[in-house]
Amino acid sequence: MAVLHLKIITPQKIALEEDVLSVTAPSAQGEITVLPQHSNLFTLLKEGIVKIKPVYAKVPEDKEKYLAIGGGYLETDGEEINILVSRAYGQDEIDAEKTQKAIDEAQKTISLAKDESQRKQAISLLRRSVLNLKLMKRKKRPSS
Repeated sequence: MAVLHLKIITPQKIALEEDVLSVTAPSAQGEITVLPQHSNLFTLLKEGIVKIKPVYAKVPEDKEKYLAIGGGYLETDGEEINILVSRAYGQDEIDAEKTQKAIDEAQKTISLAKDESQRKQAISLLRRSVLNLKLMKRKKRPSS
């Protein structure tokens, strides 16, 4: 079975490193899926959700993994895939209450912003928070 060796790297850490069957990512031109033996590719990524199909899933819930990412780059030669992004985090790292509070504050700031800089920051926060909510809805947390 052909696999890809995936590394997702942020300025702070290596967020994920493992062998995978495929990776689907939000490129600037649209969503792309990289499979083993993909042709050489270097592309710009936009903020969004990355879907990863690991080689080894211990339980059915691990059949697919999802990570929210900031903008960055994806590079592959068909054997390795490197994703360099501003941030990457999984569903278990998101606090639903804080996310909803951030959305509410961002919406309020957008409507009351006095300058364009303040408005752009609030829009960016709103976009990240909505992405967090989408990530949480993609895959339900396993019940304990």
